[in-house]
Amino acid sequence: MSDSAATQLQENKMGTMPVGRLIFSMSIPMMISMLVQALYNIVDSIFVAQISEDALTAVSLAFPIQNLMIAVAVGTAVGVNALLSRRLGEKNQEDVDKCAGNSLFLSAASAVVFIILGFTIPRFFFETQTDNPAIIEYGVTYLSICMIWCLGVFCSITLERLLASTGRTGLSMASQLVGTAFNLVFDPLLIFGYWGFPKMGIAGAAIATVMGQFAAMITSLILNLKYNKDINFKLKNLLPDGRIIKGIYSVGVPSILLQSVGSVMVYILNMILGTFSSTAIAVFGVYFKLQSFIFMPIFGLNNGVVPIIAYNFGARKKSRIKRAVLVGTISAFCIMSVGTLIFELLPGWLLGFFNASEQMLYMGIPALRIIAVHFPIAAICIIFGSVLQAFGEGVKSMIVSFIRQLVVLLPVAWLLSLTGNVNAVWWAFPIAETASLTCTLIFYSGLNKKYLKSMQ
Repeated sequence: MSDSAATQLQENKMGTMPVGRLIFSMSIPMMISMLVQALYNIVDSIFVAQISEDALTAVSLAFPIQNLMIAVAVGTAVGVNALLSRRLGEKNQEDVDKCAGNSLFLSAASAVVFIILGFTIPRFFFETQTDNPAIIEYGVTYLSICMIWCLGVFCSITLERLLASTGRTGLSMASQLVGTAFNLVFDPLLIFGYWGFPKMGIAGAAIATVMGQFAAMITSLILNLKYNKDINFKLKNLLPDGRIIKGIYSVGVPSILLQSVGSVMVYILNMILGTFSSTAIAVFGVYFKLQSFIFMPIFGLNNGVVPIIAYNFGARKKSRIKRAVLVGTISAFCIMSVGTLIFELLPGWLLGFFNASEQMLYMGIPALRIIAVHFPIAAICIIFGSVLQAFGEGVKSMIVSFIRQLVVLLPVAWLLSLTGNVNAVWWAFPIAETASLTCTLIFYSGLNKKYLKSMQ
């Protein structure tokens, strides 16, 4: 098949292939790769937990900054994903190429900001959350390395999303698998000093993470240059174009803010939990690692659904949009329901992987069972939020997230903490997710009237 024929086939796939098959063909590779990434995150914490509970707590306290970096990278990529897929649907090749080039420029610029912060803020950041000197030293060592060498995470996420935006989710999966495999191999080698490698403790965990990110970046760059024929990669397209950047960030900024809210939520909730004990913080950190194994497949599904909806929005194909929303929602709900069952039936077994003490088990088992109640509700919110993003209504997704995490979850968690019972705090999650669902359905109803009813 000629390059032109292959390109035409790729351009038409998101507008012609049966929606159910299309969603799964695009989403399953992303779901697998994200499951592997989630597995890495869990294994990474399992290794760190073998050092000490203080080390595990330090990694938990570092999460808000790490999440902030990922929020900027993924949020920008969401904007790129939506704009590029829409321009593909409109057959606007010039904007497709400029969108890809400007996405790499924005990734590098974002990395520079966090590199500078990596030299200045880690110690202050940890001292605002704890006065335990061991936790502070572990945390500063770990976070400084992750921030100073963050170029890999920014560029790898962008390059992987360029593959996904053009329907090449299998190649996107391959680059993520390379990075994750790199992490899994070097984590124990550098933490514990196996096979002649230096024993570096928590610094080894950070270095292994960074090495994996750079491996993914190099792999995805090669795959884009060799196989992504929908994009013409030229140096001139790296030059910033105000019109393109505005288009990216019209969806990207709300997505960045939406995901950054999670950093604020975790930071403040860590302080609330710290009034009980450092073990409560460790339990919350373990929960976040474990829930990623449930949520990551949904985000993979989401990454497949967004370009399909955006493409068909550009092509004005109403029936395909509605079918994609239905299939995505049902799939996400089923996956999350399985996750709830696992958390409800096997919480002690899950915590056992993290070298949990008796105190951690006592506190963690009810925590996992209570929080997991909200998983199926979150599934619906995630998929409907992706529809808002694909239609360029990212601000509404941001508003929903603000309501859930800042307006509802944190105040409710603080009020429940006043009972003196840490188990009460965990109920803030189901309460906040219920509020999120209500807002999401209201916004989706408005979107349906604004866009879909006018389509054929």
